[in-house]
Amino acid sequence: MSSSIRIASGQGFWGDLPNAPIDQVRKGPIDYLVMDYLAEVTMSIMQKQRSRNPDRGYAHDFVSLVGKILPDISERGIKVVTNAGGVNPDACKDAILDIVRQQEINDITVAVVDGDDILPDIDQLVESGHHLHNIDTGAPITDVKDDLLSANVYLGSRPIVEALQQGADIVITGRVFDAGLILGPMMYEFGWAWNDWDKVASGIVAGHIIECGAQASGGNFTDWEEVDDFVNIGFPIIEAKADGTFVVTKHDGTGGLVNEMTVKEQLIYEIADPAAYLTPDGIADFTSVQLQQEGENRVQVSGVMGKPTTDSYKVSASYKRGYKLSSTLVYSWPNALGKARKAGDILQDRAKALNLEIGEFNVEFIGFNGTSEELVTEEALAKDFDEIELRVSVSGDDRVDIDRFGKEIVPLVLTGPSGVTGYAGGRPKATEVVAYWPALLDKKVVQPRTRIFKV
Repeated sequence: MSSSIRIASGQGFWGDLPNAPIDQVRKGPIDYLVMDYLAEVTMSIMQKQRSRNPDRGYAHDFVSLVGKILPDISERGIKVVTNAGGVNPDACKDAILDIVRQQEINDITVAVVDGDDILPDIDQLVESGHHLHNIDTGAPITDVKDDLLSANVYLGSRPIVEALQQGADIVITGRVFDAGLILGPMMYEFGWAWNDWDKVASGIVAGHIIECGAQASGGNFTDWEEVDDFVNIGFPIIEAKADGTFVVTKHDGTGGLVNEMTVKEQLIYEIADPAAYLTPDGIADFTSVQLQQEGENRVQVSGVMGKPTTDSYKVSASYKRGYKLSSTLVYSWPNALGKARKAGDILQDRAKALNLEIGEFNVEFIGFNGTSEELVTEEALAKDFDEIELRVSVSGDDRVDIDRFGKEIVPLVLTGPSGVTGYAGGRPKATEVVAYWPALLDKKVVQPRTRIFKV
């Protein structure tokens, strides 16, 4: 068993800094590189991709990344754990194995963790009494079943541990809870018992701190003026010990900032009840966390307490919920606000004249109330704004009607108030609205799976 390990975050979401994971591998010592690609909406995007092409449905950026760092991780024994598999971890695995063959590095073992995708099983689950009621509304999933795009269980870290036990160098998962990508290596390396709830909670907290990438090392920080060198921002690293304590840090010589406040801001990010942060592997009490600045860009975390896990998995499902369209036009002085308001009125009246089925119609005036609900009053109209951006957004169930409305916007250039620009983008098109459906599912009906592959 290890006494300490270094786990580096290389990705906070699909689309994060491309060079960050490369820097994590090459700018200092690490034992694990963890890569978090998935958000709730990402699963629906990947599901759409797979429906069009059975070989897609995963984070293809990950494959090109592995092509760049494969010699590094092979020579230095760095293990990679990622949820880049999305809704098609097998296809992701195949693409990685192709890279391994091309580079003739034959000592790499790839693991696939899946079993999280329950979309094909919805009918069977409902028939057996698992109605996947919406956590927020209580409605059964049958209300939206025909419009479902994705449905995935947040698996725990046990199958990741199984993969590491079987010698995996690269672990590719589907939907595992974000912090599980970090907890898994800690459980494996330290041999912690699954019912040692304080240790499990420590791993959960460690994972939560670095799962969002540089958000723990100066990115998106309230006191951003204190952050040095955003251009070369360093991503966070966990120096974990077998006793459950750990240090949050980053590689020497990189930009960014790690202090108690950057860590605290990430700790309270998306946690709901701070005394009961629920995960498939245990419940972490964030109110028990103790932080201490240990040195420059080093924060020690200790005292984490945990509680037994629940008997349910969280389900993240998405479904189609109509269509939306947004567009902007810029009106210039004089009377910029008055022109923009008149343009919004014209659009609304034309939609009514065309009998378009518009569910929601919203107009904002950027430069005046784009970040507030301030009303356009006579006093406001008297102000001398240099320019105002009109932003109009509509939604509805009929794609044809939403698209038809989009054809009314650019014509305002010659059929509305003067002094307008910003229309070079042409006609806006309706896009599908994807809505979120959170639910709970009995763990007994879910079968996580771990498989091992080599070239």
